[in-house]
Amino acid sequence: MKLGLVVMAAGAGTRFGGGKLLAPFQGTPLYARALDAVPEGVFHRTAVVTAIEPMLSLAAARGFLPVVNDRPALGVSRTIALGLDALGDVDGAMFLAADQPLLRPETVRRLTEAFFAHPAAIVAPAASGRRGGPCTFPAACFPQLRRLTGDQGGAAVIRAEAARLLLVEVPAAELWDADTPQALRALERAKCP
Repeated sequence: MKLGLVVMAAGAGTRFGGGKLLAPFQGTPLYARALDAVPEGVFHRTAVVTAIEPMLSLAAARGFLPVVNDRPALGVSRTIALGLDALGDVDGAMFLAADQPLLRPETVRRLTEAFFAHPAAIVAPAASGRRGGPCTFPAACFPQLRRLTGDQGGAAVIRAEAARLLLVEVPAAELWDADTPQALRALERAKCP
């Protein structure tokens, strides 16, 4: 079974004030932290969708497929479509947002193991039952993902396919994202096992 990964890093970061993924977290840019969360030997192909030149270069250096989103204003749906196009023929795809700096490779690996055990499921992490990302979708959901428009993301497909959803409990801090400079500073102080 072939599982692909799309690292979604094409947003403008407007709530952050721009340049979010270039911001340092514990001395490392957020975009590099996102790539550090990718465990080795798990994914058939990893596509990094972004317009950030340093991230494209780092993705290529790590053997990932750099994908330029030249029109990020079209919303997250464009990032999803570009990622799926880049992955090619896979049985499932995980979508990982690049702004969760406490996400660990061990957790990503656990999520993939749950998908391999339940390949028809949509697998998502959760803390106390509250869903977060990254989420993994079986290929059967790809047509729905491709029909998304604007800033519609995978949550729309999850709502439509709720019976497929399989939640995997993870530490809450790993699900937190850095949407604002204040949130990033709070994450700096967070504890994650």
